[in-house]
Amino acid sequence: MKDPYLQRADEVFAIEMEALEAVRQSLGSSFGHVVASLVGILNQRGKIVVVGVGKSGNIGRKIAATLTSTGSTSVVLDSVDAMHGDLGLVSEGDAVLLLSYSGETSELIDLIPALRRLKVHLIGMCGAVKSTVAKACDHLLQVTIPREACPFNLAPTSSTTAMLVMGDALAMAVLEARGFRKEDFASRHPAGAIGRALLLRVSDVMRSGDRNPKASTDTPIKEALLIMGKAKSGCVSLVDQEGKLQGVFTDGDLRRYLSAEDYDLDASVGRIMTQNPITVDHDALAVEALNLFDSQPIDDLIVVDEAQRPVGLIDSQDLPKLKWM
Repeated sequence: MKDPYLQRADEVFAIEMEALEAVRQSLGSSFGHVVASLVGILNQRGKIVVVGVGKSGNIGRKIAATLTSTGSTSVVLDSVDAMHGDLGLVSEGDAVLLLSYSGETSELIDLIPALRRLKVHLIGMCGAVKSTVAKACDHLLQVTIPREACPFNLAPTSSTTAMLVMGDALAMAVLEARGFRKEDFASRHPAGAIGRALLLRVSDVMRSGDRNPKASTDTPIKEALLIMGKAKSGCVSLVDQEGKLQGVFTDGDLRRYLSAEDYDLDASVGRIMTQNPITVDHDALAVEALNLFDSQPIDDLIVVDEAQRPVGLIDSQDLPKLKWM
């Protein structure tokens, strides 16, 4: 017999996924109009003011936080405090995002005339498209859902999930439209793991100097092994007379070579090297190196400069200190 609590949890997931799909299907040109309006307002140094009450207010705070962290200046306005002086947060030309699933939240309805006098751009996020709030707004983001996950169809569950995801979609669309970069994101998160991952460069984490073994392509295999062992590395970068990378000699290359009966350790290492090894630029973000290890069957990553000279090495043994990224 299936655990009744697990069954209920499964039903909630199904109901909320159904709600998200319904909202996704209802997306139309109005979404693009909202994005264009917000981009224009933000480019004119305006901001996005988010207002909601109760659970919608909680979702509004998350939306505002996501917008702000991705380069779109946003603040949260308490609807009650707004009527007692906090409307000073709002400036002419700002966008005000009103969150109300029913569209009949009295605190928002009372606030709309004052907002209109401030000549702001009103955007509603509502489930009821013919509601007072929806009709009063310049644009509407529709979040109509089939039902709440609550067994009584009362507690805001699916509706708040729909609002949250709509807010994420809006923030990501505006981010892309404004050309927001990973570096911009990092600058807003300097103390967190995300920021560190996006601020660190490959040159900050690579092995260099004696720990970055190099040899010429005509170096004997046995000598290349000594160079590799001294550096406590699993590979040696092989270069030409100008110091440019020609290939890499790995412990895997050695194992394959020794499996042959006629191996000769006095032969030049260039004969058995791996040509065209995967590399990463020394100025690339460290997280890009981590992605290469995740996507490619490699244990060693050669770091090169603009002239394709091997200036560093990242070994798979270094991954634990990079995994926090």
